Amino acid sequence: MEKVCKFLKEAGVYYLATDDNGQPRVRPFGTAHIFEGKLYIQTGKKKDVSKQLHKNPKAEICAFKDGTWVRLTCELIEDDRVEARKSMLDAYPDLRHMYDENDGNTEVFYCKDATAVISSFGKAPETIKF
Repeated sequence: MEKVCKFLKEAGVYYLATDDNGQPRVRPFGTAHIFEGKLYIQTGKKKDVSKQLHKNPKAEICAFKDGTWVRLTCELIEDDRVEARKSMLDAYPDLRHMYDENDGNTEVFYCKDATAVISSFGKAPETIKF
């Protein structure tokens, strides 16, 4: 899990795919944080991505850097604890001009039943489950 989180952070931008009533939706994200032994992402409750994840938590994340890519398949489960939101925002202080752990909008999700495959041309893929 730490290797996947490090990859996502180093890539800077990763792409999150969700289901919108049978239509895949992909958008860029930038938060990846480990809290209490789980990999978390962050968004706002007012966004469509939040509504989609609450309806169907199955998601995929994909990132690419230096000729290598990761594809992470998981369920994204909301953690509604203020401690989880605070930990994320402490790790990404630049987000504090838009979000606060007590604003009623900030939302964090952790990866459940995750399988990450790290691939590059010419090398065997590496699979990481967490």
